Amino acid sequence: MAAQVSTKAEAVRAPVLHRWTRQQYDQMIEAGILDEDDRVELINGEIVTVSPQQSPHATGVTLVADELRLAYSRDYTVRTQLPLALDPDSEPEPDVAVVVGKPRDYLKAHPTTAILVVEVADTSLSKDRTEKVQLYARHGISEYWIQNVVDECLEVYRDPDPAGETYQTKLTLRRGDTITPPKGINAIEVADILP
Repeated sequence: MAAQVSTKAEAVRAPVLHRWTRQQYDQMIEAGILDEDDRVELINGEIVTVSPQQSPHATGVTLVADELRLAYSRDYTVRTQLPLALDPDSEPEPDVAVVVGKPRDYLKAHPTTAILVVEVADTSLSKDRTEKVQLYARHGISEYWIQNVVDECLEVYRDPDPAGETYQTKLTLRRGDTITPPKGINAIEVADILP
């Protein structure tokens, strides 16, 4: 009878990643395990650390939010760095999101969609172009902007593809260009939202 030989590779198993639900995530917040000082968000069942905000990022968020508030009627709310309850496994906190309705409409639950989501990207540019594009396209967010601090431009993603994996249209706008946000009442100068 031949002896069984186990290799070191067989003894070491790949770690198993635990996936969290929004309900479990919210329970961690309610129990004080996570709080508002913990810079995290729930993406596809993973609790992901959000990078600390450098000054250009914070300035970018403020510029975008201020201009979007001018571009929309009072029938919309511009939210900054607040949760979107997209599905049972994802609760991102985009830098800026424009949602239908007034702030008190979301007193008992976070919005489940937005007409526009904006991420300000410096250190997060790669993630915002891949994971976040897929996340927002999969959930039917009709328009997604990346304020690209690195390349000093605005990347505009429109028309989620039917498979929900990406967007069918991508535009790159620079200083001197203008854009009208979806359902907005005013156009925005791209220069006014770039740090």
